[in-house]
Amino acid sequence: MTKRDHTKVIQIGNRRIGGGNPVLIQSMTNTPTEDVGRTVAQILALEQAGCEIIRCTVPNEKAAKALAEIKKQIHIPLVADIHFDYKMAIAAIENGADKIRINPGNIGGPEKIAAVVSAAKERGIPIRVGVNSGSLEKELVEKYHGVTPEGLVESALDKVGMIEACGYDRMVISIKSSNVMNCIRAHEILAEKTDYPLHVGITEAGTVMSGSIKSSVGLGVILYEGIGDTIRVSLTGDPLEEIKAAKLILRTLGLRKGGVEVVSCPTCGRTKIDLIGLANRVETLVQGYPLDITVAVMGCAVNGPGEAKEADIGVAGGVGEGLLIKHGEVVKKVKEDELLDALKEELDHWA
Repeated sequence: MTKRDHTKVIQIGNRRIGGGNPVLIQSMTNTPTEDVGRTVAQILALEQAGCEIIRCTVPNEKAAKALAEIKKQIHIPLVADIHFDYKMAIAAIENGADKIRINPGNIGGPEKIAAVVSAAKERGIPIRVGVNSGSLEKELVEKYHGVTPEGLVESALDKVGMIEACGYDRMVISIKSSNVMNCIRAHEILAEKTDYPLHVGITEAGTVMSGSIKSSVGLGVILYEGIGDTIRVSLTGDPLEEIKAAKLILRTLGLRKGGVEVVSCPTCGRTKIDLIGLANRVETLVQGYPLDITVAVMGCAVNGPGEAKEADIGVAGGVGEGLLIKHGEVVKKVKEDELLDALKEELDHWA
């Protein structure tokens, strides 16, 4: 059994995490939460892409009240992200948040923490305890001579203890660092010390390219070790890119089935078509198909059929034309500008 099989089961809205339930994909909106129209539109697009839990920032009363309207129009659990102001945590809970994310260390003293926990307990709302390397307490930095995995874990468990002291145990823990190796080690230590479900991510990972690589390495190792119940790929870019990366990470690790996987060859001197453009268009095209297949995009009509033989379907380019391939066999030759349409027609009728 993996470590995630032994974590507590926590209900978040209409989803359950922990206890061996599937690892769920999270993201966060980057619209002003009080702009209900834009926020709902972004969440619905993220839902369509495969997001399963969404987080919105709640910096003020107007944003807290907007949660009630947003909730009416979306279909996935809504998490309120709170910093510093305990009143916003309570307001978010009162307006229907399915979970709140706080750092009890910066929410105020024991009375304020108790007030937040009381509101969460009354409605059965789980609390995500979040600790980041950038906000690690000065005394822990001094104790461990820097920001270390051990310090992150001690900080997180200290915050968990604050909430447990209020008589509540519906929690999810999140410890994040932009240092991939520190983040991996911190999760290994934490998983041995607690059975609360863990939300995993590499914070401040970077742009779409660098962030996806760092997240793939970090999340790949952590998830492979059986640690983690929800994930977020944090990217400086369109949140839709976070979902695409997260789905591919889970699929590559064998933790998620379904969805079309695109494989493509690197370009070389034999390539006579716009392979890079074609591969990107194919990747966009297949997002809307609920199929569990592999699509190959190859740049060479000479070796393409052989290279694509392990894929269910594929296309291979030639000089102004291309081949449509199924299970390694050429089934059709079409003009280059008709390749995408030919592939779409096959996918539309895939049985």
